[in-house]
Amino acid sequence: MSYQSNSILDKLPEHLKQFIKPQDYAEYTAIDQAVWRYVMRKNVDYLSKVAHQTYVEGLQKTGISIDHIPNMYGMNRILKEIGWAAVAVDGFIPPSAFMEFQAYNVLVIASNIRQLEHIEYTPAPDIIHEGAGHAPIIANPEYSEYLRRFGEIGCKAISSAKDFELYEAVRHLSIIKEASGTPKDEIEKAEKYIEDLQNNMGEPSEIALIRNLHWWTVEYGLIGTVENPKIYGAGLLSSIGESAWCMTDDVKKMPYSIAAAHTSFDITKPQPQLFVTPDFAYLSQVLEEFANDMAVRKGGLSSLQKLINSKELGTIELNTGLQISGNFKEVIELDGKPIFFQTEGHTALSYREKELVGHSVEQHHDGFGSPMGKLKGINLAIEDMSPRDLKAYNIFEGQTISLEFEGDITISGEIITGTRNLKGEIILITFKNCTVTHKNEILFKSNERFYSMAVGEHIVSAYNGPADLKSFDLINHEISSTTAQQVLSKERQKLEQYYRQVRDFREGTNITISRHKVFEQITDEFPDDWLLSVELYELAKNNGDSDFAQDVATHLETVKLNNPKVGQLIDDGLHLVDASLIS
Repeated sequence: MSYQSNSILDKLPEHLKQFIKPQDYAEYTAIDQAVWRYVMRKNVDYLSKVAHQTYVEGLQKTGISIDHIPNMYGMNRILKEIGWAAVAVDGFIPPSAFMEFQAYNVLVIASNIRQLEHIEYTPAPDIIHEGAGHAPIIANPEYSEYLRRFGEIGCKAISSAKDFELYEAVRHLSIIKEASGTPKDEIEKAEKYIEDLQNNMGEPSEIALIRNLHWWTVEYGLIGTVENPKIYGAGLLSSIGESAWCMTDDVKKMPYSIAAAHTSFDITKPQPQLFVTPDFAYLSQVLEEFANDMAVRKGGLSSLQKLINSKELGTIELNTGLQISGNFKEVIELDGKPIFFQTEGHTALSYREKELVGHSVEQHHDGFGSPMGKLKGINLAIEDMSPRDLKAYNIFEGQTISLEFEGDITISGEIITGTRNLKGEIILITFKNCTVTHKNEILFKSNERFYSMAVGEHIVSAYNGPADLKSFDLINHEISSTTAQQVLSKERQKLEQYYRQVRDFREGTNITISRHKVFEQITDEFPDDWLLSVELYELAKNNGDSDFAQDVATHLETVKLNNPKVGQLIDDGLHLVDASLIS
């Protein structure tokens, strides 16, 4: 599938480009456009009073129209002025990929739009949420940098084995909830499955904790004071129901802090509490505080153990700068320190995010294991030894040697060569006819095959993903189910036709239609539809046809009686029309 690129999107790595889908603008129906227009008109009217001042300014800066669903590649021409870009994706994508897009200053926008029946809120990501919610706020430079930095840190967060299962379950629920005609029991079953998963996740992973921070800031954040907060979170900015409800006393407001990382959320329900940051700069302060406890900064045994538990591709970096990327399988420890680690399957070795020549996944296709730490009885780490020290301990080319590490790890073989980093420190020692043992257990035996031993006393960092993105084939994205594409019945197609006629009339592309006739057909054939009647009311008012406007208003009162759930939506729509005429 093709999409229109630009200078920012050109910098994306290939494994992120696999998630990009073309935005087929022709697929948006007249009803879709009416849904967008209603939500945006109501949002701008209400949010101009309760949202952060950046919101209304940002709508203009990011090129988002109130009357038309945005063409995101048209948005890109304007977004590039603030250093960002936008791409279309198919619903939810894996959290680490979502974060990584942000690190490249790219907004991920689900190109589908919510159904009219879910106009107030949908759990599925859609273009109202992403385009009208996220995009305007990034016009604020402080917030823009927070979003980028969040992506940079978030994509390094380590997941647990259950995180992807939960992601798939949430994605599935969002799809079936937005799809028309999904049986109620199927939705309830999916909701129950998610609830059971959430109750049995065990110790929360880094990705789970940072996802909480993302939720309570980027999605559902308030800014200002607890007594007088303003909205900046995209989830609130794009929900015409929750943006109003969140400002009531029914929703508890709390000062934002690191505690938000340990506050879970339910994507299917309105939030019972929200966090208020004093300013955008404070968001970055809390983010850095959180990152200080992540494996990417802490290193050590606990960080390696997180990678083992994740069962996902990850990287450890030793104090020499050597980076080992792969699926970590096991670790041998001594007094709380790792003394041997082992990966399984494809593994690559790098330095400063660049793969070392001769140490690709082809060379290490069946895993990589190495002792680490200090040699037994020698206080000087190998990487700190001078050439004279190395010579004194017989650690040089051509020597057949037995190196005994602390913790009874022994490596024996003939030294072939050493690899040094830019500081001149040895980061690898390569052997042949090599045997690695722990006490009496053989961990590895190379025979004629070369074996490279990692040099480093301790782990300084561990994180999700490879050090060098080019080391691994990351083009493996498979989605268990795709976002639902609506199949329009003949009845729905006819309703679409009426919406199209009214839209064409309002925009001046076809003024020959009779609005009165369309209204008669709507009331006769689709008596429960309310949004098109609201649009007809607007046309009547704008044309000074008070009798016709009254007829439409009377009909809408009947619709409200038959379906009280849409009563507030109708009242708000009529109020918008009347208020615009007064102003």
